[in-house]
Amino acid sequence: MPSWLDIGVWKVCVDLLTSTHCTAVLGAVTASLLLLYGKNKAQVPALVCADGFRVFLHTHCPVVSERFCPTPWCWGGRMQTLVRVMIKSCPAITYRSEMIRTEDGGQLCLDWADNTDSANYPQSSTRPTVLILPGLTGNSQQTYVLHMVQQAVQHGYRCVVMNNRGFGGEELLTPLTFCAASTQDVETAVNHVKKLHPQAPLLGAGVSLGGMLLLNYLARKGCDSKMIAGLTMSVIWNSFESSRSLEEPINKLLFNRHLTNNLCHTINRHRTILEKVIDVDNVLKARTIREFDERFTSVMFGYKSCADYYQDASPGYKLPQISVPILCLNATDDPFSPEHAFPVAPAQHSANMALLLTSHGGHIGFLEGLFPRGRGYMDRVFGLFVRACFEHQEDLKEACGTSTSSD
Repeated sequence: MPSWLDIGVWKVCVDLLTSTHCTAVLGAVTASLLLLYGKNKAQVPALVCADGFRVFLHTHCPVVSERFCPTPWCWGGRMQTLVRVMIKSCPAITYRSEMIRTEDGGQLCLDWADNTDSANYPQSSTRPTVLILPGLTGNSQQTYVLHMVQQAVQHGYRCVVMNNRGFGGEELLTPLTFCAASTQDVETAVNHVKKLHPQAPLLGAGVSLGGMLLLNYLARKGCDSKMIAGLTMSVIWNSFESSRSLEEPINKLLFNRHLTNNLCHTINRHRTILEKVIDVDNVLKARTIREFDERFTSVMFGYKSCADYYQDASPGYKLPQISVPILCLNATDDPFSPEHAFPVAPAQHSANMALLLTSHGGHIGFLEGLFPRGRGYMDRVFGLFVRACFEHQEDLKEACGTSTSSD
């Protein structure tokens, strides 16, 4: 039971807090804190690349030299990663879904944003196309994909999203899913797109695991990738280091278990066909992504061990084999992709690769502004880089010393 003295003190505190003077003081303190935060956190991202590519990016993609001001109330990489999922808006994108067959008898779901009303490119045959590869458990409905499609469509381009097997709403026709090291499905999608639109330039954009797939595809195909350029966002460069980071106690609680549960749920949904080649019940006991890869991915794709799979999946070792210009956006506080695994030295010595590194942003976060529901830094980088590549193809080739083949 509070005393009259307690009540009196409480009333004085309330009166002070609601007074005009106190409101002004609180406002000044808040403004000072935000200003201090801005000075400490708002930085120009580091751009690691050769001089030719640097000049091209500064000229045609100026966002690389602008300060990135992360949302002031969203501190740290983990917070950026979590808040994006909860707060990002969902642009209204209408897809046309297409099922295509794969060499093994399976099927892929491609979701097209044809942009038939494009004023800049009214001819479908020459309309530039962006192939988007989502993350580990993502598909064409993820907010980050929808924002990417919105950016591309506004510039007049066509988009096609390749949903990983089992995650596009389609049924598995064969007991085979996907992994970061297997690029056959990407090649199938690329060949299909180029067969339909042979004169339209094609650019690949991959997010997280989709970025790994894109880099591994570009490294495997070399000059025959049929793409003019590539873009990755929050890519995992080293699977071993990513696994270690995600198994740290806080990351395991916040991210690892959730992603593992999503993977196991999908495997269970396709149990009838997968149990022909895999012990599904054993897979469903996995509690981390590494355990899932040990019990499922490495077994499914014929690796002797999970370590062999992680070595093959890590794109950081394969950068010298990539022939087209590629921009890679990463945040140094990404809990999925630790900073010490970034391929800084290879980027410094590569004519056609650029690392764009922000101090903050988390994993697929890059939230900016006080109310970061709409377009964010990652979306701006995507929109301007895609536009720079499509609208200034000759400058891009000259800057990077490449002779990319789009045929």
